[in-house]
Amino acid sequence: MKKLGACLVLLAMTTVSSGCASLNSVQRAEYQSMKATGVAIEEKQPVLGAALGILPGGGSFYTRQWGLGVADVLLWPMSIAWDPIAGYQGSEAINYDVSRAHAKQVKQREMRDLEQQLESNSITQVEFNSKRRAIDERFDF
Repeated sequence: MKKLGACLVLLAMTTVSSGCASLNSVQRAEYQSMKATGVAIEEKQPVLGAALGILPGGGSFYTRQWGLGVADVLLWPMSIAWDPIAGYQGSEAINYDVSRAHAKQVKQREMRDLEQQLESNSITQVEFNSKRRAIDERFDF
């Protein structure tokens, strides 16, 4: 009985220390804006992450939550209650992070191109300012 209690405490600590990935309301709104501007990337499929959560640790391993995945394997079949959710939310969190990095690169590239146009006198300072403002607004997440 002591061993079972110690195992459960160890599993609980592993689960808590590994954390769960999910988006807060601000991040969710930012991700929706990224989708609307066409810079969002879907590296992981949330529905697939949820489906894999039925398998022992599948959703967590799919979303690179290794500690939670190990705990899920050890607690399977009880982990079916939470691992599909972890797989779905973890997929969303990965997609958000990848999309945010991609948006930053796209903005930098567009700004660099715009600055080159100004330097080559292809556009005026007024046009530059206007286009720069439009780029800033497009990537204001």
